[in-house]
Amino acid sequence: MQTHEEEIKCNRFANYIDKKCNRRVICNRVALLFVFYRDNHMSTREVPIVVITGYLGSGKTTLMQNILKQEKRKIALIVNDMGSINIDASILNKTGNQVAQLEMVEMQNGCICCTLRDEFMAEIERLSNDKSIEAIFVEASGISEPSSIAGAFLNYEAMKEDTRVYLKTVVSVVDVDRIYREFLHTLTADEDTEDGDVINLIIDQIEFCNLMILNKTDLLTQEQLEEVKTGLRSLQQEAEMIECVNGQVDLDVLLNREDFDFDEVEAYSAVQRALNNCEHDDEKACVDEYGISSFVFEERKPFNRDAFNKLVDEYPEALIRTKGYIWFSDDWKHIQLFEQAGRNASITELTEWVSAWPDEEPDKVLIDFPELNVDWDETYGDRCNQVVFIGKGYEKSEIVRLLYECIEEAG
Repeated sequence: MQTHEEEIKCNRFANYIDKKCNRRVICNRVALLFVFYRDNHMSTREVPIVVITGYLGSGKTTLMQNILKQEKRKIALIVNDMGSINIDASILNKTGNQVAQLEMVEMQNGCICCTLRDEFMAEIERLSNDKSIEAIFVEASGISEPSSIAGAFLNYEAMKEDTRVYLKTVVSVVDVDRIYREFLHTLTADEDTEDGDVINLIIDQIEFCNLMILNKTDLLTQEQLEEVKTGLRSLQQEAEMIECVNGQVDLDVLLNREDFDFDEVEAYSAVQRALNNCEHDDEKACVDEYGISSFVFEERKPFNRDAFNKLVDEYPEALIRTKGYIWFSDDWKHIQLFEQAGRNASITELTEWVSAWPDEEPDKVLIDFPELNVDWDETYGDRCNQVVFIGKGYEKSEIVRLLYECIEEAG
């Protein structure tokens, strides 16, 4: 069985496949299929699906218990647990609920956003064919990346034109006490308080949702809660926030809203807004209504690994969030995902650049996806550093200077 750390890295690879370098079209079959589907087809859309995400201990299962107590229809519940014994499913089975009938599907020993993705979508297909099912709720594992789950739904909807199911809501359950004690603390602390991969995963879950459930609000003062909400808004400015204690949320909050829109939700995140609105050549960083500034750094030439690692060790404190794809001069083969949140940063080796594939394969890709030719470089192929920087009170020129000190001519 994979460890949490291994599973998180696996998730990051799956997420790369769906979202790689948004401004440069890289073989994103899911997005292309969905655009065609959205513009040319209307499904019967009878059965809403609600996906509930959130890191370990945020209160997802408690929220599900409360939902089951309110739901009176025949529903299906898919519970994903990383362990070999699905504890969450066992708890939910003991919930005193009023549903007409509950079909429980347990998925264990993996995560539905990557290792169990095919099995998960097979269950969705099976439930779609059951005419008695009126709604489906999915409790994702604590280390799931919601963008990968949503991407799987888009692919499914595009391929299954007669499906009865549709993605209604992606919920991120946020432990506000943990965010306040650990994440906000890391923005100013002298010592790391959390693994970088974990913090970045929590931020990914916050960024990619259309509803945030702020749980455990009773553990903070009103002033502390407002500080958390301000911090969350710097990362995710559009999703509705619902405050609660012990997961006590009305079912209508999850269902009585506009349907989930992948493109719209993806644009909610500060990273995506920067990609959409900022240009590498802009003299100044873009500044939003919250005073958060962001810019996009793009450069073909690789980073020197040692110099870049030194920069990460002495990272500017004014930067709140960084995310993007980079490459190193000592590795022409692999894409590296660089992420930073507060004082935590991580570099994860992902898949290969297209230009690193065997000689005949890039040619085939360029024929199938001619858009790639626009950004294809004679020397570097599709290799490119593309990183979004988000923060407060910094000078773009100074950050760019530090970055170019790490760039070297590839040898």
